[in-house]
Amino acid sequence: MHSAAMRRVDRTLKLVAAKEVAITLIGESGTGKEVLARRIHELSERRSGPFIPINCAAIPEALFESELFGHERGAFTGANERAKGKIEAASSGTLFLDEIGEMPLAMQSKLLRFLENRRYMRVGGTTKIDADVRLLFATFRPLEDDVRNGRFRADLYYRIQGIVLAVPALRARQADIAPLTEQFIDQLCSRHGTAQPRLTRSTKATLASYAWPGNVRELRNVIEMLCLLHAGATVRVRDLPAVLQANAGQLQAAAVRELTVSLEQPLESMVAELVEAVITAERGNQTRAAERLQISVRTIQRHAAALRRPGGRGRRRAASRTRLARPASRR
Repeated sequence: MHSAAMRRVDRTLKLVAAKEVAITLIGESGTGKEVLARRIHELSERRSGPFIPINCAAIPEALFESELFGHERGAFTGANERAKGKIEAASSGTLFLDEIGEMPLAMQSKLLRFLENRRYMRVGGTTKIDADVRLLFATFRPLEDDVRNGRFRADLYYRIQGIVLAVPALRARQADIAPLTEQFIDQLCSRHGTAQPRLTRSTKATLASYAWPGNVRELRNVIEMLCLLHAGATVRVRDLPAVLQANAGQLQAAAVRELTVSLEQPLESMVAELVEAVITAERGNQTRAAERLQISVRTIQRHAAALRRPGGRGRRRAASRTRLARPASRR
């Protein structure tokens, strides 16, 4: 985790992972909430037990209770034998309830009862079973509005709000894009048995500057496509999906619009404005700006510092004009 935002999340995880406290992860779809839940599990005393994820939005309401608690033979049509629920499957480990806000109200009541006494019965059963499992929760949106609108039980809401961790969107942690890209290339090329594609600097810059509305999941899908379609080849911007190519074009157009050059403008001022435009296009990342311009980061920093000085650009232009106008001294 390279970004400051994710380092803060990781520090919190390390503090609470070993504690049997309710933890709810809040973040946009695709931000990696399940990955973080698994990390909590691996940092806990239950790491040797199973990690079982459930997407609450993907389970039909009629099957939810059976999915969670299991059922006895003959409990309903088609129940030809006893079946374990996810709670039993996660015994001695961790059960991760993703998209908890999508759980039906009737099931919320049963979940709350389970959280309070850690006992349950299979559907159609008569014997209460003690559970040894830790539950983690996740939601793509804060649940306060759902509580106010009656879509989520207030008592369950307060029961799962022990520790709330906000997982930032990928666009808010650009420093993670490059290492995630490398990680996905290694993982996915290995999985598919393909040679690793080679990304040009412009391609990497385009990936780093994109907003990624689908977050880490979208980035992973793009890298998987590159691993399959461009195995062992050099990947240029034109090889990326159309939406990323369009984003690259917008950044370049913005840089050109911000660069105002006249024939009378001194060279030093022109260079300074070019540097400023590229830094802006790269959203303040001086390292990527240096790579794009093929100059050193120190040179970028020198120009950036000069531009930050009060009146720096104006003084530079005036000084340059003076130097150009000054006649050469005779020996």
